[in-house]
Amino acid sequence: MNGRSTEVFQIEKHPNPVEAEKRETLLQNPGFGRVFTDHMATIQYSEGRGWYDAKICPRAPFSFDPATLVLHYAQEIFEGMKAYRLPDGGATLFRPDANARRFRNSADRLAMPLLPENLFVDSVRELVRIDKEWIPSTDGSALYLRPFMVATEAVLGMKPSPEYLYCVVATPVGAYFKGSAPAVTIWVSDQFTRAAPGGTGDAKCGGNYAASLAAQAEAIREGCEQVVFLDAVERRWVEELGGMNVFFVFADGSLQTPPLTGTILPGITRASLITLARDLGFVVREEPYAIDQWEADAKSGRLVEAFACGTAAVVTSIGRVKGRKHEFTIGDGGAGQVTGRLRTALLDIQNGRAPDHHGWLDRLF
Repeated sequence: MNGRSTEVFQIEKHPNPVEAEKRETLLQNPGFGRVFTDHMATIQYSEGRGWYDAKICPRAPFSFDPATLVLHYAQEIFEGMKAYRLPDGGATLFRPDANARRFRNSADRLAMPLLPENLFVDSVRELVRIDKEWIPSTDGSALYLRPFMVATEAVLGMKPSPEYLYCVVATPVGAYFKGSAPAVTIWVSDQFTRAAPGGTGDAKCGGNYAASLAAQAEAIREGCEQVVFLDAVERRWVEELGGMNVFFVFADGSLQTPPLTGTILPGITRASLITLARDLGFVVREEPYAIDQWEADAKSGRLVEAFACGTAAVVTSIGRVKGRKHEFTIGDGGAGQVTGRLRTALLDIQNGRAPDHHGWLDRLF
């Protein structure tokens, strides 16, 4: 099953799709992750047979045995990506090949079968094509895609499953963060850590996010939108937010972001911003940055901006940092100029408003 999608995907159209008028109403204000399209992509896997039964079909619930392995031992991975409406009415994906590679890396870390990259990309392409009317066209919106894979053998045994289900669902989305504040406030977690050396920090698996929820709940209680984690060994080095990478902007015009040492998710937005920043003439360093240094630099004026980035939130300014041991404001607490410039540069490419010099766009129609 290594052919193109038109050769291997069976198409089963929804017999009763959402009516056009209702769909357009939903697209005006979809929120984030609450409204879903009519279809989904699925592929089955079993040892000996490999990948089979690839199809686009009506979105519907799955039926799992109570002993299904994923429900007990969390053998599960996922991706996050978007399809964008272009000015001429067409649509494009952004760097789907990078998502496909990361999906394989996550599968390898969790002892799951490796989905061929072309099959991953084709599954997303075909789903977007059949549900193309669900791609919103309002500013700042997109069709968010969630490919995922779960272990499906029904047995209570601590072992890799011989059977898996791969699926892609799609949801039209607006802004990730609610409200109109120009920057978010983040909470420094000194009780919880996200990942440790040798763990699954650089894999995109559900367990990483589940483990961050207690810290995120603490951040919300403290009046913050997000949590930032420190390293698990020294509890000193800034790593990443609950679901986003982080960048620092200095008065000398340079940028810095924590290095990928195995405990941080290699964000595709992160990698894209490093490239775009260098295109714009900025020096970008991938080096460790201590939380105490962050506070000192913010108070001295050496650090002038900080921002979080990811597929869902895109690029978001960080205005304040709080914690039991820390309390400081970055710049004037609002949106940074460099942050805004990079956000605009990225969004203009993704939405077809600027030339794609790096070949990142995969036009669908």
